[in-house]
Amino acid sequence: MNKADDQPRLIDHKRTKHGEKYACEVCDKRFPWKSELERHKLRHTGENVYTCGQCEKQFSTPTGLWLHMNIHRSKHKCTECGKCFGSNSALALHKQRLHSVNKPFECSVCGKRFTASVNLDRHSRIHSEEKPYKCHMCDKAFSLSGNLHRHLTVHTGDKPHKCSPCNRSFSSSTSLQRHKHNVHSNIRPFDCPYCGKLFKRNFHLKRHVRTHTGAKPFSCRQCSERFVSDYALKRHLLESHDEGAWFTCHKCQKKFVLSGTLKIHIRRHEGVKPYVCCEYPKRFCTFTELKCHSLVHSDYKLFCCGSCGKYFRQKKSVKVHFVKCAAKLNFNQFLADCYNAAS
Repeated sequence: MNKADDQPRLIDHKRTKHGEKYACEVCDKRFPWKSELERHKLRHTGENVYTCGQCEKQFSTPTGLWLHMNIHRSKHKCTECGKCFGSNSALALHKQRLHSVNKPFECSVCGKRFTASVNLDRHSRIHSEEKPYKCHMCDKAFSLSGNLHRHLTVHTGDKPHKCSPCNRSFSSSTSLQRHKHNVHSNIRPFDCPYCGKLFKRNFHLKRHVRTHTGAKPFSCRQCSERFVSDYALKRHLLESHDEGAWFTCHKCQKKFVLSGTLKIHIRRHEGVKPYVCCEYPKRFCTFTELKCHSLVHSDYKLFCCGSCGKYFRQKKSVKVHFVKCAAKLNFNQFLADCYNAAS
């Protein structure tokens, strides 16, 4: 073998064995080839250029898209939630983690149980406030690496994922899929066993069921008082034990428990309304306001009057109706009582 044939091998050997690698400017991870570095950079920018033709999910590499397409061709479908997987082992792992009754790993703070220890470790960061993933541009820290990757798009301003019904853009395909499911989908596969109310997500159903059972899974580590939600626990820690930090509005000094609530509050100061109705050019400040408005364009009636059984699209409508309905019912009962007394 001549020297010309040995040269590429020598270059590859130097890059692999002696540190002559390409370094990522964001996370300092190093690669032996420039092409590998370019593919890696797509994870930080959130740029996904390969789109699935069946579900519109996007990927940064053709390999990722190819692996994803196997899911659509797969026969391994979860009977509980309908999610598809590339193999039977992946399906079994999904069932064990999400749908298994046996959850041996319990959080010592709030009592929440998990099927895998890695999920418990991830959950425990909520209580310990451990945030090992830090942004190199603003020093903001996160408990999950995925949250850091999504945060980086705030600095780049890149939102390549566009919703076709309403043209709203998102920084990640996950956010786009969540938006489509929450805003444009009427599928509600989860129903309450107590009152029959339907929900789009199992998380919302679990939270709703607590109103029937009275369960309070979140416990204060300072005084052992229990709460229905983690939000109520956070507010209690701030107000009663001065534990944690308030999120304060720089314009009116109003304080909030969650940063997301503060962001919505600031939008109202600035008049920003990012949520647009796909049926009519009307804009809203929050997703909840848009969701309530969307019911006007739908025949779906979720709320029922407990007195007469009449259904309504909006919760406030059934509340107003119920007061009148109950008053009318009491008046009719009063007339019946008068008639019986006169008889």
